[in-house]
Amino acid sequence: MRASTAYGVVGVLGVLSLASCSLPSSGAGGSQGGPVTLRYQGWANTVTLPELAADLGYFPTVRLDWVGNTTSGPQDIQSAATAQTDFGGAFSGAVVKLIAAGAPVKAVVNYYGEDARTFNGFYVLQGSPIRTARDLVGKKVAVNTLGAHAEAVIDTYLRKSGLTPAEVAQVQLVPLPPNDTEQALRREQIDVATLGGVLQDHAVAAGGVRSLFSDYGMFGAFNGGQYVLRSDFIAQHPDAAKEFVTGVAKAIEWERTTARNQVIARFTKIIEARHRNERTDNLKYWKSVGVASKGGAVSDADFTRWEDWLVGSGILTEGALKPADLYTNRLNALVGAS
Repeated sequence: MRASTAYGVVGVLGVLSLASCSLPSSGAGGSQGGPVTLRYQGWANTVTLPELAADLGYFPTVRLDWVGNTTSGPQDIQSAATAQTDFGGAFSGAVVKLIAAGAPVKAVVNYYGEDARTFNGFYVLQGSPIRTARDLVGKKVAVNTLGAHAEAVIDTYLRKSGLTPAEVAQVQLVPLPPNDTEQALRREQIDVATLGGVLQDHAVAAGGVRSLFSDYGMFGAFNGGQYVLRSDFIAQHPDAAKEFVTGVAKAIEWERTTARNQVIARFTKIIEARHRNERTDNLKYWKSVGVASKGGAVSDADFTRWEDWLVGSGILTEGALKPADLYTNRLNALVGAS
């Protein structure tokens, strides 16, 4: 697991080095109060909060320009930091790593989280002998990417269960695309699968798997990750930045307060209308927005929750985490200034 942490930090530093190279312009307009375009990456078969906000009419002057789909949260925020896109979202720990590496970005609103209905579970086959954290020593655990949410949760679970750093290092993290993880578990190519959202529900509905633990079981309801904006974008387009963040906040509350069947119907309409050759059948598994705070408000706890992992992994030194430097709520009209 320590090797995977090094990979994450090197990856961040490598991408940040691109900032001095020639990159596409942001495409943002609005110098005379006109529309401002924000380039972004999406997720296949999924409606993101900004996409929902746009469809609901929460972006009167902001325009979204989809440039493709991302492969992971860390990749998404690295693209935003290097001006290849204008915003991105990732796990809180990945946001800390990016900013610690010198990226000129701010976390502006939480966009995902875990609750009793929406969470990340860690699953084994029904007949697996794995029952405890110690049973994971020497085993393979699939995660969607290294150095992100799943790794931090697994590391925390192992250490809280009493495993030594040497034992934790023997738990092998295997990065796999989320869509391939269930089948890799069923083929016994891995020992534990990290599953969330519709992929988790699909695997549970198909049977033959058993939950080992979950992040919600460890922490209760919590915010998992934030959208980031570059500081220069905020400075150049303060009104658009506020409209974007507030629109996302409104979309969170729309999902929280709207009947489930209506949310699914809206998602289906959005996906079908954009003609990206996607599937909508998994939308029936949608349960909740997951974000724990009203309007996605960001707090110190969103980052301090992972401080032991960040320090233990060598990403930060003891006492170096200063949450107030990582985020702002001043762009979120549903929250107020902070």
